[in-house]
Amino acid sequence: MQATSPAGTLIADTQSAPDARHLPIHRVGIKNVRYPFQLLLDSTQGPQIVQSTVGQWDLDVALAAEQKGTHMSRFVAWLQALPNPLEHARLRVAAADMVTLLQASQGRIEVRFPFFLNKRAPVSGVESLLEYQGRWMVQQGPRGNQLWAEVTVPVKSLCPCSKEISDYGAHNQRSHVTIKVELLGNLGWRDLVRCAEDNASCEIWALLKRADEKWVTEKAFDNPKFVEDMVRDVALALNKLPQVGRYSVSVENFESIHAHSAFAHIER
Repeated sequence: MQATSPAGTLIADTQSAPDARHLPIHRVGIKNVRYPFQLLLDSTQGPQIVQSTVGQWDLDVALAAEQKGTHMSRFVAWLQALPNPLEHARLRVAAADMVTLLQASQGRIEVRFPFFLNKRAPVSGVESLLEYQGRWMVQQGPRGNQLWAEVTVPVKSLCPCSKEISDYGAHNQRSHVTIKVELLGNLGWRDLVRCAEDNASCEIWALLKRADEKWVTEKAFDNPKFVEDMVRDVALALNKLPQVGRYSVSVENFESIHAHSAFAHIER
């Protein structure tokens, strides 16, 4: 296929030229493209909210053995045409559109982005926004697509051993719970976040008053958990969700009495 320049001359389409090396390319595309979109924070636990965010996108397709190159500019054209607000179901449709636009047999989308949830402190009720890290991964092929959602949730953990052996107090620290799920149905970002926060020693907030700090400290002390406890409890919560297929759960404790982290991981 050839295009015409403003002067009326033909411009060669080199990417569409044949290739004689007879080697297909499994993945070719663009990486680390920062592009904004509107995120729908759908949930069964609260109102639907649309939030502006910036995604870091990796987009690629398979290239047939007889084709010299793909059309890189079409990836950005696809980004520009994304439907807003974006949620799981719309991303599935958009993934199929990308593969069609690139005239490919299969393709892959990965986007990483921050989002914020408004939280009320446990005693004072003061409101503040807490940041989470989200990620979507879509694999599109001839038989449809597989879509994965991942979220990293900051929480608080308190060591059961430290509490047991100490005359007073116990060491505690922030932890990250990373949940990656294969989506079989509609499941909101807040629902995934709750799976992590409900199974930590305590959740955290961006803004706390003194009465809230007392509550958080005592809640964690009354609910000590090893990294092994948290990863198992989050996995059990995911086992109850029919919208979830395969999954992985990782928990990292940023230890306050060591220079290293403690880590645990479960997959289904």
